[in-house]
Amino acid sequence: MAWYDEAVFYHIYPLGLTGAPKENSYGTPEHRLNSLIPWISHVKETGCNAIYIGPLFESVGHGYETTDYKKLDSRLGTNEDLTNYVAKCHEQGIRVILDGVFNHTGRDFFAFQDIKKNRENSPYKDWYCNVNFWGNNEYNDGFSYENWGGYNLLVKLNQHNPAVRDYICDVIRFWVSEFDIDGIRLDAADVLDFEYMKALRNTANEVKPDFWLMGEVIHGDYTRWVNEGTLHSVTNYNLHKALYSGHNDHNYFEIAHTVKRLYEMGGSRPDGLKLYNFVDNHDVERIYTKLNNKAHFNPVHILLYTLPGVPSIYYGSEFGIEGKKERFSDDSLRPALSLSDYADAVTNNPHTCLIAALGNIRQNTPALSYGDYQELLLTNRQYAFSRNLHGQSVIVSVNNDDSDYVMTLRAGNAAEYIGALSGEKVSVNGGNIVVNVKANGGDIWLPVTPDTKAAVSPVAPVITQPQTAVRPAPSAPESTNAVKEIHTETNTAKPADDSAKAEPVPSADNCAQANDKQAAPADSQDFESGRIAGLQEAILAIMEKNGPVTDQMRRDVEANVYHDSLIAWIKSFR
Repeated sequence: MAWYDEAVFYHIYPLGLTGAPKENSYGTPEHRLNSLIPWISHVKETGCNAIYIGPLFESVGHGYETTDYKKLDSRLGTNEDLTNYVAKCHEQGIRVILDGVFNHTGRDFFAFQDIKKNRENSPYKDWYCNVNFWGNNEYNDGFSYENWGGYNLLVKLNQHNPAVRDYICDVIRFWVSEFDIDGIRLDAADVLDFEYMKALRNTANEVKPDFWLMGEVIHGDYTRWVNEGTLHSVTNYNLHKALYSGHNDHNYFEIAHTVKRLYEMGGSRPDGLKLYNFVDNHDVERIYTKLNNKAHFNPVHILLYTLPGVPSIYYGSEFGIEGKKERFSDDSLRPALSLSDYADAVTNNPHTCLIAALGNIRQNTPALSYGDYQELLLTNRQYAFSRNLHGQSVIVSVNNDDSDYVMTLRAGNAAEYIGALSGEKVSVNGGNIVVNVKANGGDIWLPVTPDTKAAVSPVAPVITQPQTAVRPAPSAPESTNAVKEIHTETNTAKPADDSAKAEPVPSADNCAQANDKQAAPADSQDFESGRIAGLQEAILAIMEKNGPVTDQMRRDVEANVYHDSLIAWIKSFR
């Protein structure tokens, strides 16, 4: 087991977050990186224990056209600032990985400048691919060369050149000795030479125990890159696409199929293929922008934190901000933010509250890091699975429908389960639990043990649209096969009056309480008990009008003693 097996990442694009100029004048260093030091506490408060930050080193523009691998970008500060930043992160138990842009350099890099000056006589003429002194380019260099992505601003390194490999490996050693970093994210890893990556992996094994190499890979057989000889992990773009389109299309089959395929790709074992999972980053639109139904923010992130892999949050998305990709600029994906504008987000912003709760649950539930994966139930709109470790099962249930949904799910060796997000308890009967999964929501069901309490983080997600009545799922089959049914109905019922419309409900514990105009004084326990009982009776009465009320349904209502949750339950009926 290594630190990255239990990591929850916070991804920072520093030039954007700090509001640095788009172009580097190479002038006096501006100490903007120091403005990110207060963010370290925020990162920790949101349940993250690792930071991926980059690009950081001297460049002319967006950061990926490197000018100097051994100097912090002047727009961000000095090397001393970066050393201090990493040290501050380590003080709070947060690991740090940086961007390694080792596929190409900028035109201001010393080796390229030497070629411009000395042409065929440059000792660096073989540092780049296909340098042709009979050619030319738009910069009128008097020679041409291979670039990356069609941009001559990005000059492709010759990774087969031993001198280039030695130089880049020396850069890694320098970053560890100078800044004490814990890993590197390799930019454009899907176009890196495999022998080149093996050299980087050998250096990673040398410089520091558990030094992590993660690569940017879009598509393909991820095991080509993730193995003992090359990288520890790669970006999981397959799951990224499935998570948002699976919700937009009400198609959990897409997500489950993707998870199953990737899990099998890793040998159907939890340690086989630990991919870097994300729902947005500095190159793609914000998840809140991509979702057709904003309420799906909740189940999307529940899956991000509970499916096999290493979860990551992109800075600002924990606040639920928008960000749309533009044709000629990614600036809207990389905005400058002021932490003071979000000072109370962890307690007052339901999106941030959910992310913080999920981070806490993840860090206190080993099965989510090390447990195997088993699908339990799958329809177009409902999905449940378990993560199993040492005889205990953690059960995850999500629902992308506008109606609540009752699931009967195979449970593990426990007498009782508790919803880590809801705080609700359910008993195990006949080897199953029966849980009510809220519309456009979900929960993480933990076996009740002495260690469970630290992971339970009750929150109430924002409800952005009316919900419909609870629809029961079919009973769990006696066999161990997953329940699979295709749910395609569309409920078009409308609330009878405005009082039936759902409104945003803040958290019961971690988020700010809603104003309760009918609340009794805090010391009136009898009044509070009576109020809870009255809400429970109201829910049962509504249920009886909608159909038969089973003993389990009645027990679920009686077990819910949370005022805000009961209010939300009442508002969910139509």
